[in-house]
Parts: sequence; C-alpha cells; structure tokens
Amino acid sequence: MKESRPSIAEKRSAFRRLHERDCFVIPNPWDVGSALYLQSLGFKAIATTSSGFAWSQGRADGSVGLDGMLAHLEELVAKTDVPVNADFENGFGADEDDVAKNVALAMQTGVAGLSIEDSTGVATHPLFSIDVATNRIRAARSAIDVAGGGAVLVGRAECFLVGHPDIDDTIERLRAYSRAGADCLYAPGLKKNADIAAVVAALAPKPINLLVGWVTDFTIAEVAALGVRRVSVGGALARSAWGGFMHAAKLIAEQGRFDGFRDAASGGDLDAFFHGR
Repeated sequence: MKESRPSIAEKRSAFRRLHERDCFVIPNPWDVGSALYLQSLGFKAIATTSSGFAWSQGRADGSVGLDGMLAHLEELVAKTDVPVNADFENGFGADEDDVAKNVALAMQTGVAGLSIEDSTGVATHPLFSIDVATNRIRAARSAIDVAGGGAVLVGRAECFLVGHPDIDDTIERLRAYSRAGADCLYAPGLKKNADIAAVVAALAPKPINLLVGWVTDFTIAEVAALGVRRVSVGGALARSAWGGFMHAAKLIAEQGRFDGFRDAASGGDLDAFFHGR
C-alpha cells in the first residue's frame, strides 16, 4: 500500500525549513518524467525551468503564456512528493496588479515557492526600474500572504543576464526586493567568488540562490563555504538532454551513423523506473 503523499501545507513548510540552514541543491526538471527521476535521487525540492519547459513545447524561452505555465506547475505539483518552486518569469504581467493576480493563480497550483524577476523582455530597456520592480515584488508578496500557506517568494535581479553586470546595482536591487518581502534572493549569472560573497554578505541573513548552469570547478562544499544557501541549475539539465539527442540525431542525418546511442539509457531501466508511478 502506497504511503499518502504530503499535503501542500506540508510541502511548503518543508521548503521553508530547507532555507534556514546549510546549502541544498534544487535542480530544474522540464517535465514530469525528469521531475520524478530527480525526486528519486533524493533531492529535497525541485524548481521549474522556463527555458527547459518552453523547449519541450517547441517554443523559445519566454514564449510560453500564463495558462501553459500554470498547467505545467499544476501537473508537476500533482505528480511529485517534494516541494516545487516555480520559475514564474516576470509574473506574466505588465503592472503590479497583473503580477498580484497571476501569483494568486500560481498559488492555487500548490507550488511551495515562486520567483519574480525584474526583466522586461524588451531589448531596449531590459530591466524594470528599481522602484517598479520593487512594487512588483511587494504585489507578489501580498498575493502569497493572502493565499496563505507560507510559500517562499524569491526576488530575482537579472542584471548579469541582460548585459548589465554591475554588482552594486545588483545588490541595491536585491536589498530593495528583500525589504519588499522576498524571502530568498537570486542574481543569476554570478560567476566570481568575490561577487557571490558580496551578495551573500549584503543580504544576510536572507538566503541566496546561486545559479550554476555551466561547466565549472565549483562544488557544493565550495559555494556553501561562500554562504550560499541554495543552488539551482536553470535549463542546464534540459540542455544536457538536448545535447545528447542533437548529437545522436545529427550523426544519423549527416553521417548515417548510430554510435550516438552509446550513452543512451536502457529502455528496460526506464520502464522499470516509471512502472507504477
């Protein structure tokens, strides 16, 4: 007889506790199958990846609409036993009222946390002003609190990802998001130890999420020593899967070779893993 699955409240409580001490990895699946496999490896929480999910739908990152993202969140939450953090992009809203409304909808899916980024998606002005971005975080905080249940709000400063690698502006933004109610702070794109340590020190005691989505010599022990509380990988696992698929497919198409299957998982192993789940 299967054990009963944890409730949404239990997942949210467990997720908050993970942020209180030490350093944990929150990997990013792109569909139910990859989520279940990550759960089986013992990861205590997972986070969605907007890019990985978009590619699985034949779309570019940022082009999946609100309805598609909500359905994706609802499915992952329903099929897994660990807390799910939502990559909720910029809240799918033009203003703070839209952000609040959409965050309320996300809370109904049962996610244990979600992130709101300060990117606009417009190349000519890629970041919201700090005041506008802060108001959007405040609106998300209010929507989460009204929904109840204690979901974690992550405030994201996208400076390093949009060609504005200014550590001082990044820290100023994260401080503002922290004051507006963000529980965890995140500046994707940080790669230098000095920058990571500076963000950790400036935002203490709030937990910091570090993105490690590239080949690096970093280890969990090393980033933990810098004070990082959680580590995510963004679309890197999805890109790894796509890399293997593209390599094997190109060998067939361009050279008529099938040795790209050399590292493929066994069908029997996959069937055995997913049987009864």
